[in-house]
Amino acid sequence: MKGCLFIVAAPSGAGKTTLVRELLARDSAVKLSVSFTTRKPRAGERDGVDYHFVTREQFQRMREQGEFLESAEVHGNLYGTSRVWIEGEMAAGRDILLEIDWRGAGQVRAAFSEAVGIFILPPSIEELERRLVGRGLDAADVIARRLANARNEMKHVGGFDYVIINNELHSAVDELVWVVRAARLRLPVQRAHHPQLFFQLTQSDDED
Repeated sequence: MKGCLFIVAAPSGAGKTTLVRELLARDSAVKLSVSFTTRKPRAGERDGVDYHFVTREQFQRMREQGEFLESAEVHGNLYGTSRVWIEGEMAAGRDILLEIDWRGAGQVRAAFSEAVGIFILPPSIEELERRLVGRGLDAADVIARRLANARNEMKHVGGFDYVIINNELHSAVDELVWVVRAARLRLPVQRAHHPQLFFQLTQSDDED
């Protein structure tokens, strides 16, 4: 029995983190993959919960040993997804969710073709800008750069299986839950989870 792998990507400000948090609260069968990073912990962040915080030397050694499913350098810091942990969890029948960008999603799907890709879009570029400004976290030039990056990221939406437009939070959460539930009903997944039942119900009958 093998678990499902879900990939959720979105431009900054589209609400990905909030949607994923709500999904995890509703569906305890989904586990969030915790990435490794070389950046320093921010206030309130916990090692092993928000990230696995490692040195650059540790990260590079892990990458050389093929332990990462995907990795990237962002603003001078390294980030990576553990291949070993994901393969072990899925082999145990647990569903795993990754929050990564479109580049990482491509690397993951190259290794796991059955992974379910979900892209979160804002209802408009104007609303995306309003949300970024409303967070009060970034200066005007940073927001402009995030918007430019978002436009580029959204061009890659065609590489995903499902698209959720996060216009109203409750509806978007519902849609994310539906996608997860629908993915579990795919034929290969059901056949893997209930092999004996499929054998009994679909074996050939000489009398027919």
